[in-house]
Amino acid sequence: MRRRTKAGLLAGLLALLAGCGRPAGQGLSGVVNTAGSTSMELVTGALIETFCAQQPNVTVNYSGAGSSAGIQSAADGLCHIGLSSRPMNEKERSQDLLAYVIALEGIAVIVHPSNPVQELTSEQLKLLAEGQISNWTQLGGAPAPAAFIGREAGSGTRSAFEQAIGLSGLCAYTNELTSTGDVLANVSSNPNAIGYVSLAALNDTVKVLPVDGILPSAASVQDGSYPLQRPFLMVIRSDVSLPPGAQAFLDYARSPGAAAAIQAAGAVPPAQPPS
Repeated sequence: MRRRTKAGLLAGLLALLAGCGRPAGQGLSGVVNTAGSTSMELVTGALIETFCAQQPNVTVNYSGAGSSAGIQSAADGLCHIGLSSRPMNEKERSQDLLAYVIALEGIAVIVHPSNPVQELTSEQLKLLAEGQISNWTQLGGAPAPAAFIGREAGSGTRSAFEQAIGLSGLCAYTNELTSTGDVLANVSSNPNAIGYVSLAALNDTVKVLPVDGILPSAASVQDGSYPLQRPFLMVIRSDVSLPPGAQAFLDYARSPGAAAAIQAAGAVPPAQPPS
């Protein structure tokens, strides 16, 4: 699988960091402020780059404040569009907010390439994560303790994984790491390790396990058959009209025309309804 970091996309992120307003041009103008999920940085950057190519007089800014902060910033009117890499909770849904899924991300379960285990059920994965399965022999593997590797508290990937298996805040980690790269390195060097990373981050140093018989892929995430996935949301207030530039950016992010940018950033466009 291709890595999420690409030279062209990283070059485009220069526009993300400085806004994307450019001199002279036709069409809309103004400033659009987005804030929220750090997991959405590359997707948002790719969307900003391609949108600004069409609307060079619109400046779109991004602030990586975390999903919760992004949703609240939208609710409080501190930004035009909040960004969240998790579904809104009950309290957030009670506010005057609308959430739109603009992309999806799969979360892959990974082990060392030498691990003989070939797949897991959702229930086995849950038992592993909470420590009830503690040795690989319980899953038909070699007699060795299972080292469950995860991300640090506050990570969007961790939150999405734990929500997907029904163990929010209840996983028993052998080690908690602060980056996807660290998880990959740890699992690839430890024959007894199991961990999780975003689908876009996969490389050939680890082995991917199917969950409930389904391998993570763009197709299985998009059709909903792969169980470990999360939405990337754009959140706005329902009781206040967006400025034209912000509405245009939201409309673009939700359109079929944004699919290539979303894929270039390593995420999966949501399935489009039949026309």
